[in-house]
Amino acid sequence: MSHRIIDLSVPLENECPSNPKGYGPKIEYQSHKDTADTVISIFTGLKKSQLPDEEGWAMEHVKLTTHDGTHLDAPWHYSTKMDGNQRAITIDEVPLEWCFQPAVKLDFRHLPDGYVATADDVREELERIGHELKPLEIVVVNTRAGFRYGQPDYSSSGAGMGRDATLYLLERGVRLTGIDSWYWDAPFIYTKKKFIQTGDAGLIWEGHRAGRTIGYCHLEKLHNLEQLPSQGFMIACFPVKIRGASAGWTRAVGIIEDQNV
Repeated sequence: MSHRIIDLSVPLENECPSNPKGYGPKIEYQSHKDTADTVISIFTGLKKSQLPDEEGWAMEHVKLTTHDGTHLDAPWHYSTKMDGNQRAITIDEVPLEWCFQPAVKLDFRHLPDGYVATADDVREELERIGHELKPLEIVVVNTRAGFRYGQPDYSSSGAGMGRDATLYLLERGVRLTGIDSWYWDAPFIYTKKKFIQTGDAGLIWEGHRAGRTIGYCHLEKLHNLEQLPSQGFMIACFPVKIRGASAGWTRAVGIIEDQNV
């Protein structure tokens, strides 16, 4: 039996409108020619002419947040507490078994930008695809935002997951979720309008804050979710191990077993 691997991650790159202003990465590229003098300074007596094509090595210096690119949020990102009154775990403490599990996809591409998905929306979609959730399954949400990556409106695109929708998943043993937008919740531009209208602070980050009740992780800025079936695949998304951090970058992939080989 063979398998196909679907890349679910976006690249880290300069000047890509995939983040709100001021939150994007800054990558400084050093070419082989740029570093030739550095190599010479390390090896006493070495001449540039002795280097192949007078080249050193390529390197990059990167300045970014742990929430740039495709990344996994730890419960610590949402709050200092999880599971009631326990200390929230940081990204280096996330159980690795959460990060490699069978997965299911919820297709919410038809929902409008800014819509807050409910438990009923989740239940109806699971019924549509004929799937009953099992503990530790990974649930990813395909929204309209996936089509807008790299465009100026990316960070304001897609539906989000509300508190009751998130808890519906967590109460059934899900501990890792993901979405193809910049947020697990609805984009802030829509939440801001609702807050101004209602004064209800509980609307802010309601999906994230569900982690105070039941600790969980979620992936943000996933890509290519359209290439995944609704069920019958695995996801691997091990985060970079950063001591005490709220998130870690990950090369998330979907793994589909090919039954015909």
